[in-house]
Amino acid sequence: MIDRARIAEAMRQIIEAIGENPEREGLAETPRRIAKMYADLFSGLDRDPLEVLRSGFEGEKDEPVVLRDVPFYSLCEHHFLPFHGVAHVGYIPNGRLVGISKIARALDILARRPQVQERLTRQLADCILEALDADGVGVVLEAEHLCLSMRGVHKPGTRVVTLAVQGPFRKGKYARSEFLALVQGK
Repeated sequence: MIDRARIAEAMRQIIEAIGENPEREGLAETPRRIAKMYADLFSGLDRDPLEVLRSGFEGEKDEPVVLRDVPFYSLCEHHFLPFHGVAHVGYIPNGRLVGISKIARALDILARRPQVQERLTRQLADCILEALDADGVGVVLEAEHLCLSMRGVHKPGTRVVTLAVQGPFRKGKYARSEFLALVQGK
C-alpha cells in the first residue's frame, strides 16, 4: 500500500533541501500532486499480472499471435526517472488464448513498478508463458531512458532494445529471426 502522506512529506523535504520554499504558491501543492502521481506510477506493486492473463479461453490456434508497438511507461529504479517506448509481444498458444488487451494490461502492471528494462522484458515473457502455458513466448522492448537523455551522458533519442524468448522462438519451428521479422512487420 502506497503511503501518500509519507511521500508528500518526503517531497516537502526535497523541496527544502534544494533551497526552495515548499510554501511558495507554485510549490505548495506539489508534494500532494507528486504523492498522487507516485500512487498511480507504482500501482503495479499491488496487482498481479498473472490474474489478468489467466482470464483466457480455450482455442485451437497454434500459430504465433503477435502484438506490435504497444506503448508503455515505467520508472527506472536507479534514478526514478521515466523510460518509455513500445513492446512487441508474441506467443504460440498451446490450446489457450487470451484477449489481446490482457497482454497490454499485464505489461502496464509490470511497468508500474520500480523497474529496469531487462527485468521488465523477462517478467512479461515469464508471465505469459506461465499464465497461458504457451508453447513459446517472445518479447522485445524498445525504450528511451530519460536518465540517459537528460542527465549523465545527455544522449536524447538513444533507444535501448531488450529481448526475451522462450520455447520455439528461441530455437525450433519459429526461430528467433522469424519472430523478430514478425514484430518488425517484415
